[in-house]
Amino acid sequence: MKPNIGSRIYEFIVSYFSLSGQLVSQQEAEANIREGVSFKGTNILILILAILIASLGLNTNSTAVIIGAMLISPLMGPIIGIGLGVGIHDFDLLKRCLRNLVMAAGFSVIAATLYFLISPVNEQHSELLARTSPTIYDVLIAFFGGGAGIIALGSTNKGNVIPGVAIATALMPPLCTAGYGLATWQLNYFFGASYLFIINSIYIAFATFIGVKLMKYHGMSNADSARATRVRRIVYALAILTMLPSIYLTYGMLRQNKFTVDADNFIHAECVFPDTQVLNRKAYTENGKKYLSLTLIGRTLPIDSLRGALTPKLKFYGLEGTHLIFIQGGNSDKTQTKGTDAYSPSVDDIYRLAQSTITRQQSRIDSLENVIAMSKATLDDGPAVAPEIKVLFPSVSSIGISSTVLTNPATLDNDTTAVALIKVKHNLKKEERKKLSEYLQARLNISRITIVEM
Repeated sequence: MKPNIGSRIYEFIVSYFSLSGQLVSQQEAEANIREGVSFKGTNILILILAILIASLGLNTNSTAVIIGAMLISPLMGPIIGIGLGVGIHDFDLLKRCLRNLVMAAGFSVIAATLYFLISPVNEQHSELLARTSPTIYDVLIAFFGGGAGIIALGSTNKGNVIPGVAIATALMPPLCTAGYGLATWQLNYFFGASYLFIINSIYIAFATFIGVKLMKYHGMSNADSARATRVRRIVYALAILTMLPSIYLTYGMLRQNKFTVDADNFIHAECVFPDTQVLNRKAYTENGKKYLSLTLIGRTLPIDSLRGALTPKLKFYGLEGTHLIFIQGGNSDKTQTKGTDAYSPSVDDIYRLAQSTITRQQSRIDSLENVIAMSKATLDDGPAVAPEIKVLFPSVSSIGISSTVLTNPATLDNDTTAVALIKVKHNLKKEERKKLSEYLQARLNISRITIVEM
């Protein structure tokens, strides 16, 4: 009974993935793919117009326009044709698809470059920046998209899969970004976007090749088996070599993301001040060093003390070695990080620095004035009580009163006390010392005083 139930469950699940009766013939699927391989006449004109539309969308940071351009673009044809050519050992088809793809990509980059050369808006937007740092996720998107594409082309129910694959794999925007990089001579944009386009092309073709094999398409009868084996090895090698840089870029992205999360945790837990709020924060890496910049608003805090208190706590949040930068009142304490002689402060920078310095010095002056006032008060106490002491305690010939700090050597605890230094004509009796102590406590409004005879 148990094996019977297990087999039924297996058959029930497999029935949902069965492709029997849903696939078109190999000849029909091949005809559909070969039809989209050609890049002449209307196809090349449509491609150039789609590139210009995508460039406008990137220029204006409009996602809707970019999606429209991807739907118009006929770039998917030769890429899927490459996968089919490798899968069925049709090397003439493979060479034709490669040639058409190179020509299409070349025309696309040239059209985008010309557009951005004459465009009055050359500001970098998020849609442009997103095309310059491909990661392993872009590899997976291209691979799964290519898999969906070949299944749709080989099935009777194609639906809207191919347009969806064109949007998901985003073949057009990287070519536009590469043109932007050439037009503005920012080669990091050109190489980053070109790498993303290569990833998309190779992994869509690779997924198509695997799909052709899984659907058991028959190879060309006159194909050279040794050549077919060599081509397959080249395909596998290209797939692996193309993936490696994306893995490294993904590692960098994950490290930056962890750094940002750790920085947020540190700020929420440690950067809580009574009269000062963290208005903005920025965690970034520059020249191999990590920085955490905090913009503070509210009561001005002493930056040196702030850094001294917070820096030792960074290691508990995985941020050891991070440089803290504080900005408050429009003033930043960030030291020069880009070169040694390239930075020249403006008048505004000098003014802000002077204002910050004045604020810190004024705070120190206020603190010292408080100390001086306390010391002066104790210095005035002796002359104030001297006439009364002369009448009440004739044996005291002179008196001086000061405040001092006593430290317990065992516990290192500090205690502030008042000390009265007196010169006497003869040693005071115990009762006289007690009366003098009580008099000075009441007269000076203090809780305790130590009398020292000289």
